[in-house]
Amino acid sequence: MPSSNPGGFPNSIVVAGQEPLTPAALANATPQEQKQMLGERLFPLIQQMQPELAGKITGMLLEIDNTELLHMLESRESLKAKVEEAIAVLQAHQAKQLYAAKQAATNSAAS
Repeated sequence: MPSSNPGGFPNSIVVAGQEPLTPAALANATPQEQKQMLGERLFPLIQQMQPELAGKITGMLLEIDNTELLHMLESRESLKAKVEEAIAVLQAHQAKQLYAAKQAATNSAAS
């Protein structure tokens, strides 16, 4: 679980097995590098919740503003809520695709 690192860098976010993510490290990175750094820390946390969809959900969440991503790293509840939201979007998308496929099959059978 991510936590503030009282013995290490102040205001850093620590994920087991990773270097602490500090505000200075983010500030010195390009926008693309920032997303990479955040994604590398989000992925293992999401993978614990949704192993099969972790890559897809991480990619979806990386579309969100970095400030909110940092909040999700600090708050497991916030991350869990966003993961559940992403799953609902994926399920709705799958249902829509399934409906469209059934409509296409019905239309071609009626022709």
